Amino acid sequence: MNTNTNTNTNTNEIKKTRFVVATKNKNKIIEIKEILKDFPLEVLSMEDIGFADEIEENGNTFEENALIKARAIHKQTGGYVMADDSGLSIDALDGVPGIYSARFAAESASYKEKVQLIWDMLDKVDAKDRSAKFVCAIAVVRPDDSEFTVRGECHGLIHDKIQGENGFGYDPVFFMPEFGMTTAQMTPGMKHSISHRGIALRKMMEKLLKELDLDIV
Repeated sequence: MNTNTNTNTNTNEIKKTRFVVATKNKNKIIEIKEILKDFPLEVLSMEDIGFADEIEENGNTFEENALIKARAIHKQTGGYVMADDSGLSIDALDGVPGIYSARFAAESASYKEKVQLIWDMLDKVDAKDRSAKFVCAIAVVRPDDSEFTVRGECHGLIHDKIQGENGFGYDPVFFMPEFGMTTAQMTPGMKHSISHRGIALRKMMEKLLKELDLDIV
């Protein structure tokens, strides 16, 4: 009886713990909160905590950039901080745009302009050879300054036309043959179940729940 009472008290205390997500991307934070809806920590964005500083992402890998962001916010806020760095990697282009996916073409370029540049670069590549993957690396810094990273990947092809209105970024041209649609044509629930970000977030959540000795209720 006492054990159950202590466990419940511990769970209630943990539910008040802040879990800051290091992103200013409103679409991304919506997606992350949807995937972490059962996570027993209070998920907050940079905007929620009033963090407005620019963070220079000068790493050479998705993991390095995620750690840079997580460490920068953790330095000011403490507690749990999570950051992700994600992007599109195209095999025929040696991984381009990769870690530069958000800044591909030009800083002010729209995603339609970025997609058009990719199509131009793939002009002589057969449709069957336009394999690509979405990559998401997540870094977590804990209250004691320890940290870890996890990665999720989602494989598909670069489509030759824009299809679908859901999702964001390169979703309208990321075609998954096994589903016969782009990730922008999927419902949010369907996309979260197979996406790079969904895979990485579930890996992260599983690890933290085990550390905290909690189950999702």
